[in-house]
Amino acid sequence: MSRSAVFLVLVALAAYASRRSLRRPGSHGFYRFFAWSSILGLLALNFRGIDQWFADPFSIRQLASWFLLIISLVPLWLGTRHLVVHGHPDAGTRGDPTLYRVEQTTRLVTTGIYRYIRHPIYASLLLLTYGLFLKRPSWSAVGVAALATGFLVATAIAEEQENASYFGPSYEAYATGTKRFIPFMF
Repeated sequence: MSRSAVFLVLVALAAYASRRSLRRPGSHGFYRFFAWSSILGLLALNFRGIDQWFADPFSIRQLASWFLLIISLVPLWLGTRHLVVHGHPDAGTRGDPTLYRVEQTTRLVTTGIYRYIRHPIYASLLLLTYGLFLKRPSWSAVGVAALATGFLVATAIAEEQENASYFGPSYEAYATGTKRFIPFMF
């Protein structure tokens, strides 16, 4: 199967998983679909075979790429775990069908990784994006990585508005004391 065909199948799966959010432009899930699609586009653009990903394994670019790809799993795992354990997801209480189960938190999570950043899962996707970019940097890849970054920022901003609406002043106070993606910086 060609890279283009794999890309189209994966985007179709992402569209199916995002079908409710795609009916609500402006929702964080709407932007997230386009972030996912951009990341999949970067993967399709930069994947020329598994042996290419392991070529020159000790170059700075390859080491940085693998570091970002591997480390991207940490905020994903920590963020998801804290949402499930401390956020008490409940579809009946939250009542928003566009949210995935893990997003249907009924309690504001401000501990663990959330003490430092508001969006560890999106931070994970940013790390993934730039890990993929470094596999085969090009001007096209710069454009796609920038697109993914823009959509991830839009996703985070939309989600912050949704969280402020649901959690009220406690979320707004939390947001003023934490950074969006990078602890103590951004």
